Amino acid sequence: MTPFADARKALQNGETDCERLVSSFFARIRAQNDRLNAFVSVDEEDALEQARRLDRLTGAGPELPLKGMVMGVKDVICMKGRPVTCSSRMLEHFESLYDATAVERLRAAGAIFVGKTNCDEFAMGSSNETSYFGPVRNPANPDYVPGGSSGGSAAAVAAGMCHTALGTDTGGSIRQPAAHCGVVGLKPTYGRVSRYGLVAFASSFDCMGPIGQCVEDCALLLNHMAGQDERDSTSAPVDVPDYTQSLTGDIRGMRIGLPKEYFADGLDAGIRGMIEECVRGLEREGAVVQDVSLPRTEYGIATYYILTTAEASSNLARYDGIRYGRRASLDELLETMQNEREELELAMETASGADAEALKERLDGDPMLHRFYMASRTEGFGDEVKRRIMLGAYVLSSGYYEAYYAKGQRVRTLIRNDFDTVFKEVDALIAPAVPTPPFRIGSKTDDPMAMYLSDIYTVTANLAGIPGLVVPLGLHPEAPHLPVGMQILGPHFGEETILRIGSAAERLRGRA
Repeated sequence: MTPFADARKALQNGETDCERLVSSFFARIRAQNDRLNAFVSVDEEDALEQARRLDRLTGAGPELPLKGMVMGVKDVICMKGRPVTCSSRMLEHFESLYDATAVERLRAAGAIFVGKTNCDEFAMGSSNETSYFGPVRNPANPDYVPGGSSGGSAAAVAAGMCHTALGTDTGGSIRQPAAHCGVVGLKPTYGRVSRYGLVAFASSFDCMGPIGQCVEDCALLLNHMAGQDERDSTSAPVDVPDYTQSLTGDIRGMRIGLPKEYFADGLDAGIRGMIEECVRGLEREGAVVQDVSLPRTEYGIATYYILTTAEASSNLARYDGIRYGRRASLDELLETMQNEREELELAMETASGADAEALKERLDGDPMLHRFYMASRTEGFGDEVKRRIMLGAYVLSSGYYEAYYAKGQRVRTLIRNDFDTVFKEVDALIAPAVPTPPFRIGSKTDDPMAMYLSDIYTVTANLAGIPGLVVPLGLHPEAPHLPVGMQILGPHFGEETILRIGSAAERLRGRA
């Protein structure tokens, strides 16, 4: 029985109530959060009020299938009256005026929200080390990263600080931390869950999804999160099935593909061996496994970072310190500019010719508003966000738009076509989620390219818009304190298929 199922049964039998349940989770948060830094804000009073309100509904009111489910919410997702900082100094004191659609729907089903989870700044990162509030630490070993950018949500679930949590996935940001923390993470099909209330990183990639300790809890959450939303024009008008009905464990006759490009050089031998062992178990359960090819996989990382940085530079242009976001001190800026002006005027007294012209140009240079924007954004954004804004501005510039951005969009279509072709042969794909086990905190922060390559097995699903699920396989054979996960990919709106295979893999592990 899953932790939430246990809690649900205890509630139904009158052995506990929502208030006591929530209090027990806050005791765990107090005991562990200083060490793991998974939550950036919690609101015990509000959560207990949510619990008391649900307890008063006992024996009456609508069906509440998530009653008693204690949840964390990644801090790029809006909750009315609560901070939504995106783990950035830019939005350090910003509060949301409304609930995201997913939060609204889960709350209506009985979920109880205890706080906002830490993440990479504006969801840009693969290790949860770019947060303004400091890195999240892996519950399996606090010296190691939990994966990013939804590392706070994955760590909170893995450490038992909540039953489940919401994350977001732009290039693997649910699946990668799920693999590193030993929990289940589901990235739905693009458009399956409304993005209303999700602070945008790259709008044509971003997906909101659940992280839980088991496949069943993620399926249950998706039941209530999914569905068209009139407030999000990209949400799909596709009926929502009961995903929990797909968790039969019966995979007889299902065709599973192993993309050879995902098992090439660069994959850790221990991860490869654990996935192969699981695949053999699925074959014994009746699945038909075959090798397949996704030939444009090698272009995934380059295409992803060209397109997402372009969208990020556009989305983040709104943070200027005027409308909202961190605002530089006007007095300090005026003083700095006055000092600069005095220095330039002094230098002009002895300059002549070209030097004098250059100094005059600087003296007549940056207008006040431009300097104010620059100061506010310099203070508000961290290094990784600045790096991606600059990359995005470059690929969108008039001289390089066609060579980079337009070509990236064409390659994106080719990558999607690869998946469409292979899903005519198989029902789902099995692949690694990450190339290596979790790495030590700080070991890759000076090497952005090495960090970007951590996403090599996950970005293509976002380029194609298909769903992906990560299920834990256990602990790494050569690093027995570090978890390993396996990725299952399906066709568009194929969540039922990947959840069924994930459930079968989960049962195999339970029998191991």
